[in-house]
Amino acid sequence: MMLDKDLQSIQAARELVKNAKQAQRQFAKFTQEQVDKIVAHIAAEAAHHAEPLAKSAHQETGFGRWQDKVLKNQFASTQVHQHIRDMKTVGIIADDSANKVMEVGVPLGVITALVPSTNPTSTIFYKTLIALKAGNAIIFSPHPNAKVCSQQAIDVVKRAALEAGAPAGIVDGVTQLTMQATEALMKSKDVSLILATGGEGMVRAAYASGTPTISGGPGNGPAFIERSANIPQAVKDIITSKTFDNGVICASEQSIIAERCIYDQVHLELVRQGAYLMNEQESDQLAAILLRPNGMINPELVGQCALTLAEKAGFTVPVTTSVLVSPQTTVSPQNPYSREKLCPVLGLYVEDDWHAACDRVMALLTNEGMGHTLVIHTQNPEIVREFALEKPVFRMLVNTPAALGGIGATTNITPALTLGCGALGGGSSSDNVGPMNLLNVRKVGYGVRSIEELRQPTTVAVSAPTCEPAYSSHVEPVAPVAATVAPTAKPVSIFEDTRFTGSAVAPTVTTPAASSAITSHQGDDRFTAAVSPANDEINEAQVERIIKQVMGRLAP
Repeated sequence: MMLDKDLQSIQAARELVKNAKQAQRQFAKFTQEQVDKIVAHIAAEAAHHAEPLAKSAHQETGFGRWQDKVLKNQFASTQVHQHIRDMKTVGIIADDSANKVMEVGVPLGVITALVPSTNPTSTIFYKTLIALKAGNAIIFSPHPNAKVCSQQAIDVVKRAALEAGAPAGIVDGVTQLTMQATEALMKSKDVSLILATGGEGMVRAAYASGTPTISGGPGNGPAFIERSANIPQAVKDIITSKTFDNGVICASEQSIIAERCIYDQVHLELVRQGAYLMNEQESDQLAAILLRPNGMINPELVGQCALTLAEKAGFTVPVTTSVLVSPQTTVSPQNPYSREKLCPVLGLYVEDDWHAACDRVMALLTNEGMGHTLVIHTQNPEIVREFALEKPVFRMLVNTPAALGGIGATTNITPALTLGCGALGGGSSSDNVGPMNLLNVRKVGYGVRSIEELRQPTTVAVSAPTCEPAYSSHVEPVAPVAATVAPTAKPVSIFEDTRFTGSAVAPTVTTPAASSAITSHQGDDRFTAAVSPANDEINEAQVERIIKQVMGRLAP
């Protein structure tokens, strides 16, 4: 009987793909105006059903707060639509007449979308809008723990698409939920892309399927409170974010890093605003149930409120408690307070200065959450620049609740519920995923030069060096001097230039400054023997010997 169910689900999945492919072929002929009309109607209908579907999702999964899920549904319909409404995605989407280049939007085709149990209805709204805006068909594979509310959301967008004139099959979803059905979707040769949001195992399976995949990834966002921050506002933002839908959004803060000089104020504000700082025993009790023996997060604690978490761990907290905070000094895969926690629990680290805080942030992100999100609370723009240039995340948020800022609700980052982590996080995109990620672009280029023009001589400008040699701190600075290049007997085209033939001889460039530097360099015996090859063939041993000789001569 089980075998029959699996086979039936596979056949049903194949039928969905077949219908979606036919529908997308028709949909690809629609104009931009027709596509926009359909997308607008879907967004309006999704927003209209935001509250009942939020309540349905909360009732079925037990995760989060239905009031916050209403806001997520509204965000995924109204705010996402407002952002993508005026995008050109059909036909000629760019025309650069000056450079004689055009770009044409080309839909991917059929997209398979994996739906998480933490944000089921909002994910379906969001993915439907961005997929259809780009001219694609989309088939949803819901999480088994959210199958009822997911099917309700699919019915809403499916009906709205048909009402607005979309072909049947352009939006649909699996109803017989089996692993075999999901695998059949992911491995189908007629599926162009998997848009994956879900657990680590399912996302890995998507990448392993051989079908191109765009995915989100695990978060582990540190929140750094720098000494110049507005501390009451920073704490408010963190608590607002971490308690929003009881912490199930992966962009939410997972730990706080505070400078020691402001820690007393931070501590005071945390307590004043409803945080409960656990003692060592309470922290150990909660840590014992946060992770499963295999190191994965305990799903029974996902999206639960602080009071429930404390009760399950065996201790009591005031009824006004909004978030549980555990003071920490270590970071490791075995320490749940230094990892992603999809519930209102935070680790708390105190560091001597912002340099030490930087190190702690790096340790936390290296532990988990590479490529995802971090947030900094500061009034110092230089600190923001330093973090932005160095930290291995693709969403760095400033003075905002991370859960809402990361998805683009309280920032002007692209509104999205699939947050790419790039190669750092094992993914293919670092974007907040939108329609342009689901669209190929055909380039059209007019000829603007002939091969005869390419054969014409080219002028190469050579500038004199203006910086001191790195190996000496005693060289007087040299004023820039215009370089002169000895004239050649006749102009040489790029097709005849010996620099490209394998028998090139380096051109001689002479300036007074360069001549002086060369003379000084040649007189420096630290380099004379080290760079002379022992024989005609360079091998690994010789390279290693040369490096050692150079390093030895550079040593003071």
